[in-house]
Amino acid sequence: MAFVVNCSIGIIGFGRFGRLMAHYLLPDCHVRAHDTSVRPEAIAAVGAAPAAIGEVCRSDIVILAVPISRLQGLLSAIRPHLPPECLVVDVCSVKEQPVRWMQELLPETVDILGTHPMFGPDSAADSLDGRKIVICPVRIGAKRLEKVKRYLGSKGLVLIETSAEDHDRQIAVSLALTHTIGRSLALFGAKPQVIDTEGYQRLLRILEVVENDTWQLFEDMNRYNLYAQDARQAFITAMHDIEGKLRGKDRKTCGGMKLRS
Repeated sequence: MAFVVNCSIGIIGFGRFGRLMAHYLLPDCHVRAHDTSVRPEAIAAVGAAPAAIGEVCRSDIVILAVPISRLQGLLSAIRPHLPPECLVVDVCSVKEQPVRWMQELLPETVDILGTHPMFGPDSAADSLDGRKIVICPVRIGAKRLEKVKRYLGSKGLVLIETSAEDHDRQIAVSLALTHTIGRSLALFGAKPQVIDTEGYQRLLRILEVVENDTWQLFEDMNRYNLYAQDARQAFITAMHDIEGKLRGKDRKTCGGMKLRS
């Protein structure tokens, strides 16, 4: 694990998730961070070293923790600053498009690893034990990849290694659709009831998944995932079919009486 332990890590984007990464990396690594929207004192308060983007890019590993919609521009900005053999890692919730941009815009002298941590600042606030992380190797040697995997495993993470395409196909349902349902429940006004069921209580837990996430994250995971629209449409079609069956049954039961819509 020597490749990761005691190495220098640069984090670009120091929002809630950037701070979470710094928290878990600081015991093992020297962490620099850059975010123009975060005061240097706030970065230092976590224990990371605030730094200019060029300095952050001179780290052994550079982690890009920005919204997908900002990634393409960031890749062009950091390209001149990346030293040979630097490892660039993204943490986007979509993989195909970010991987394509990294391959197109980053120098061939740097390594690339796509990742999607399947946890956030709330679910992993106390521990990484048992949390999942998806890794999509793009351009990285076997030995280097193995060292990274061993380090992540030492933190208690469960690793899922797959392709960017397979990730996006599955996440279109397991994440994008879940967030769509959660946003719909919030817009509907779902809230705890005195008279409820265990099933309804479970349904309300979906709200906890989305309430601290930004609209931009929700929009990006749907806009940049090629399979998200099909998943949403299939779910909407299923809802319409169920509604149609219920209305048909109601009409039959009521002797053809026209029901209020």
